[in-house]
Amino acid sequence: MDTQTEQFSSWIGNSERHSDILTLAPLVAMAATLNKTKLSISEGFELPPLWHWLYFLNPATQSALAADGHARKGDFLPPIELPRRMWAGSRFEFYRALRAGETVQRTSTIKSINMKQGRSGQLAFVCVGHEITGENGLALSEEYELVFREKAAANATLPTPEPAPAQADFHNTITPDPVFLFRYSALTFNGHRIHYDRDYVTNTEGYPGLIVHGPLLATLLVDALLQQIGGNKITKFKFRAMHPVFDGNDFQVCGSLPDAEGHCKLWIQDHAGALCMDASATVVIT
Repeated sequence: MDTQTEQFSSWIGNSERHSDILTLAPLVAMAATLNKTKLSISEGFELPPLWHWLYFLNPATQSALAADGHARKGDFLPPIELPRRMWAGSRFEFYRALRAGETVQRTSTIKSINMKQGRSGQLAFVCVGHEITGENGLALSEEYELVFREKAAANATLPTPEPAPAQADFHNTITPDPVFLFRYSALTFNGHRIHYDRDYVTNTEGYPGLIVHGPLLATLLVDALLQQIGGNKITKFKFRAMHPVFDGNDFQVCGSLPDAEGHCKLWIQDHAGALCMDASATVVIT
């Protein structure tokens, strides 16, 4: 373990637990945001995968926010003094459905912390694990990785992205206008200014536009897959952020149909054909 990583080693294993009730209002608002006009949401409604992100919001007080709109680090997350923050990816296993009206608990634990030196400067990778249980036991497990980075240099440019796969069995076109991004930020009580504050994201963080949320992209991927597989269930899903998606241009939500073992590939590509999110899922074929 290097010296920089070792200084935060005592935070590994840090854990917290929260409870919530899967109330109807966030589900109705999410359905509206995703244009799910045919969904009938009432008590007992089965939450689609990843809609659990509407809960366990644990909002920080306004005085506890950092300049980027997130809660200051040093409570659950370690006090890493790198100002830029990104959600790099997640891995999920789904054991049973969560249902509207259910009382649920989430246990969160810091799994690992790694400090590295990248081309753009110092990086910190923090892996957090969640387990969500409901009235019938464990419903899903999740591991997600946050990346903290140095402030962007004045002349910084984004790395050249990989090209997206050339062939897709299905794809949806999404227009990421600022209202769409704001509504998802509001639903998830996400104050991160890169998603709604154009002046901040361009002048402070050095990006060319508002950034589409990684979890929103992942939700759109799962939604597109569910449209293809009917009543079949997703048991595993993982995604990795490869390149930012900005507002101002349409992007594509793409995927391949499940193979005989239920495995399929999913991805997000931007208007220029760049691979922006790489994902995969496992489906139980019935």
